[in-house]
Amino acid sequence: MKTLHLLRHAKSSWDDAALDDHDRPLAPRGERAARALADHWAACGVRPDLVLCSTARRARQTLERILPRWDPPPAVRWDPGLYLTSAAELLACVQGLSDDHAGVLLVGHNPGLGELASLLAGSGDPAVRRRLVRKYPTGAWVELRFAVDAWRDVTSHGGKLLRFVRPKELR
Repeated sequence: MKTLHLLRHAKSSWDDAALDDHDRPLAPRGERAARALADHWAACGVRPDLVLCSTARRARQTLERILPRWDPPPAVRWDPGLYLTSAAELLACVQGLSDDHAGVLLVGHNPGLGELASLLAGSGDPAVRRRLVRKYPTGAWVELRFAVDAWRDVTSHGGKLLRFVRPKELR
């Protein structure tokens, strides 16, 4: 079994129009959402073996709010290739993971991350899957389980959608 967690960075700030998109920080709402998700994961016992995170500031800051809740923290790889990449490229990244890791978290961006979640969720509660396809908001988390032993065997519609949690549900 392999478990894939997909986390879209929390809400970012647009206050400084001069900042490059890659350098935008979290907004106060995003800070609160990331902390609420960290609390939720701690309560649920969610802890991946490996985290792959975009190097964009808002993605890094989202993960930095969560990491202190894991003791010891999982291995983290900061990956510039996760910044605004396509669902196909994200899937290739997942399929290239080491099988030593049973649970992996990707922290990234839309549209690619939301499209990947929709692409992989082949089963699970139909109402939740419809919500996922309709909108994958900032700070949202998806948990998918695959009945495979190797990441290379993760395929379109091969995952069971276990959870789709949006920040507004954690208030």
